[in-house]
Amino acid sequence: MCGFLAVASKEFDLKTFDQALAKNEDRGPDMTRVFDELDVTFGFNRLAIMDLSDSGMQPFESLDCTLVCNGEIYNYPELKKNLETDYQFTSGSDCEVLIPLYRKYGIDTMIKMLDGEFAFVLYDHKSKKVYAGRDIIGIRPMFYGYTKKEGKIAFASTGKTLLDLCDEIHPFVPGHYYDGEKFVAYHESDLTPKMSTDDFKTATSKIHDLLISAVDQRLASDAPVGYLLSGGLDSSLVCSIAARLQPNTKIRTFAIGMDQNPIDLKYAREVADYLGTDHTEFIMTREDVLGALREVIYTLESWDITTIRASIGMYILCKKIHETTDLKVILTGECSDELFGYKYTDFAPSAEEFQKEAAKRMRELYMYDVLRADRCISANSLEGRVPFADREFVDYVMSVDPELKMNHYHKGKFLLRKAFEEGEWLPKDILMREKAAFSDAVGHSMVDDLKEYAESKYSDADLEKAKDKYPYKTPFTKESLLYRDIFEEFFPGKAEWIKDYWMPNKTWAGLDNVNDPSARVLSNYGDSGK
Repeated sequence: MCGFLAVASKEFDLKTFDQALAKNEDRGPDMTRVFDELDVTFGFNRLAIMDLSDSGMQPFESLDCTLVCNGEIYNYPELKKNLETDYQFTSGSDCEVLIPLYRKYGIDTMIKMLDGEFAFVLYDHKSKKVYAGRDIIGIRPMFYGYTKKEGKIAFASTGKTLLDLCDEIHPFVPGHYYDGEKFVAYHESDLTPKMSTDDFKTATSKIHDLLISAVDQRLASDAPVGYLLSGGLDSSLVCSIAARLQPNTKIRTFAIGMDQNPIDLKYAREVADYLGTDHTEFIMTREDVLGALREVIYTLESWDITTIRASIGMYILCKKIHETTDLKVILTGECSDELFGYKYTDFAPSAEEFQKEAAKRMRELYMYDVLRADRCISANSLEGRVPFADREFVDYVMSVDPELKMNHYHKGKFLLRKAFEEGEWLPKDILMREKAAFSDAVGHSMVDDLKEYAESKYSDADLEKAKDKYPYKTPFTKESLLYRDIFEEFFPGKAEWIKDYWMPNKTWAGLDNVNDPSARVLSNYGDSGK
């Protein structure tokens, strides 16, 4: 994980620029460089993952271009081979391919050739144009804004990096690039370019192979790799695949839970024992949760209820990993629920509605689960990798007949479970374990503690006044008011960075009275919390 800042203006002195860049130094503590000789000032905080030498440091300068990129280009070996007759590479960094690729093909073709998780800014000295682009899911973060005096464009890994430089700041929408003048969509907005007619058996076979390939791609690293393991289906599958792909390596797995009834820990331990991993457990208390709350909201740049709840355990876990290990890369299980269904998508009234909901969730991932994973991991100087967000895997699963993905089997995500039923990838009780949201599964007491704390801070009258205080996405519980107040303290007037509260689809029958994002409030929760 790295952090960058690129400003197409000279209205700020270097001290101001350096102070802004320092706001994302946790993303890249290994090395910092500022390049101030051009029309665009570049700053880069590096977390060394590929080519740990100075040769891999950015900004890259070649072919009359300057580039910063936070990300991993997984198909860079093929791209590099394509370019080797025209260009002399000087590092082992996967991101170095971007400049020669741009020179050979132009921005539109270049970005469509990339398979990876990335956010980049490129300045062409010849055309005097600034280009920028972000991956289709938004795994790597990027914001843009316009400088306070000159109104020139600026880009940064996080919104907070631009706060002192720009008044108007926006998230850079995934699946788009900036061509020097305007923003261009380069990927289908609904993430379903073509629907498949594959039957159940064919679909499970392809899902099986594509997920293994996605995990395999994400093992490439010149720095040590670890795995978050909740004991749920998704993270357990990632760990199982990684362990099998590295038969001579004892992979390192990590789990966290509350000191009261930590649901996930027992399942994570079962998976770790089954796979023979080097497993570490951490325990957190009410004091840990409340003590981390402000830091988590500042890190997330979000006021969303479920994002904050789910981030606290993940943030504390990643902090512990950073403090106690030499790991630099973390694989996680995010992105599966959006593709295969949440507990609430059991209520989808039709295949069409299920598909529309999945597309909506995928388009908005960069504001919710992917945002959580990126910020919690990167704020602790680690790089997160998300196999379920692999471009080929996402394209295929989104193309599968939604009838096959709906819960007609009295078991959610049945298609994914069946894809790994043969081959003893996981214990059967884990493979068929009911979905439990991370913020609940670390221990129900965590969310209860947060609600209790909010109740002690606010009166009913305070909540009633919230509609006047915050007309945009007004807080509707004392907990949500607590989060919004903290957010506004750090990021005044920037609430529109987040589109809405993450909530189940309340237009569906059975969900119309749901006023909490936790799956615990759903009538089909059943054995999920056991």
